[in-house]
Amino acid sequence: MPVLTDVLAVMLVWRWVLRLGGPGLVLLGIADNSIVPLTGSMDVLTIWLAAHHRDWWPYYALMATVGAVLGGYITYSIGRKGGKEALERKVDKKRSQTVLDRFHRWSFWSVAVGAILPPPFPLVPVLVAAGASQYSRGKFVGALASGRGLRYSILAFFGRLYGKQIVGFFSDYYKPAVLVLVGIAALGGTITLRQYLRSRRKDGRGSSRAERVAPGKVA
Repeated sequence: MPVLTDVLAVMLVWRWVLRLGGPGLVLLGIADNSIVPLTGSMDVLTIWLAAHHRDWWPYYALMATVGAVLGGYITYSIGRKGGKEALERKVDKKRSQTVLDRFHRWSFWSVAVGAILPPPFPLVPVLVAAGASQYSRGKFVGALASGRGLRYSILAFFGRLYGKQIVGFFSDYYKPAVLVLVGIAALGGTITLRQYLRSRRKDGRGSSRAERVAPGKVA
């Protein structure tokens, strides 16, 4: 039942975002890069809007980039405040150390290249690692904006170039396409929620151990 509710909610949000156009890309970008990763949704919406309004493709590329950078900065700020523990809430301890090591090695390029790569590349852990490493805000924003700007410019231009074919495809297969996107978004949201709940349980167990040890130390 909760899964059905999530699917219906995502379908309503998707329709609303479509009507908003450019501002909808900003809102979706914030969610996709910070709160709940909505795998592939930003790419599809950018192509769809550019295909419908082909002369406006630079505008849609810009709005998608703005949303992605705002969402990415929120994630970066969480990592900056929470440190390595914030990253461990996203991935397990072993993998979090690997992500941090790679970020320390590549820094700017790990964010910029990661922002260009398509799904299923997991960008969120890289953004958290940048914050946890106290990486420069200016360099972080520059790297993320460069990567996302290039990616969404290519996608929007692709939508402009093949506008008729894309619009025709979505006209014929609109419902299946939306259902696939909704399913992917719901899956991403479910995975994110499970990771969050698991990290909360770990934090709870850690607090309980600390409480049990503390009296002994005092004694």
